[in-house]
Amino acid sequence: MKSKLYDMSANEIGEIELPENVFDIAYNEPLIHEVVVAYNANQRQGTKSTLTRSEVRGHAKKPYRQKHTGRARHGSTKSPEYKGGGVVFAPKPRDFSKKVNKQVKKIAFASALSAKLAQNDIIFIDEFKLDAPKTKEVEKFLNAFKIDNKVVVVTDAPNADGVRAANNIQNVELQIAELLSTYDVVANKTVVLTKAAVKSLEEAYN
Repeated sequence: MKSKLYDMSANEIGEIELPENVFDIAYNEPLIHEVVVAYNANQRQGTKSTLTRSEVRGHAKKPYRQKHTGRARHGSTKSPEYKGGGVVFAPKPRDFSKKVNKQVKKIAFASALSAKLAQNDIIFIDEFKLDAPKTKEVEKFLNAFKIDNKVVVVTDAPNADGVRAANNIQNVELQIAELLSTYDVVANKTVVLTKAAVKSLEEAYN
């Protein structure tokens, strides 16, 4: 498999060889859905916690007599009806994480990338190198490729200058190939891969 290779100014400079086991996999929506759901679930901290009526500070003394007051019957000021009372079905800390088979993750990831490539939503560039760590340099890059939607730029190694320059642009995310997930591919309309990032993906899948 081959695809066009560009420079930072959107000039075509050649072709890039693509590994078929990463970019030519049949679309498998159920697996992609399973992996993305698990990814989102694993981002949840699950630390929320409120008090039930048995845990609220205070006493359980009956606030007033049962009958002949003209008011509703109450047995404790710790009940949910009172300010400062307990919460009904109070949320407690829990683990939301889901486990996904390693092979399923690999197939889903390759399937998502293959679908992006089939839709012409992947751009391959020689390298992501800015003249200066400034926002206008990233904007110049986006304008050259006419990218006006959510985009993830994938490099083979951390790019501090790129991250600093893209921080002020809401729809631009920088990621390294080693940490690129199925969610990153699905959540962004456009995926930009450097030549070195493609090499890293190929090595990871061999």
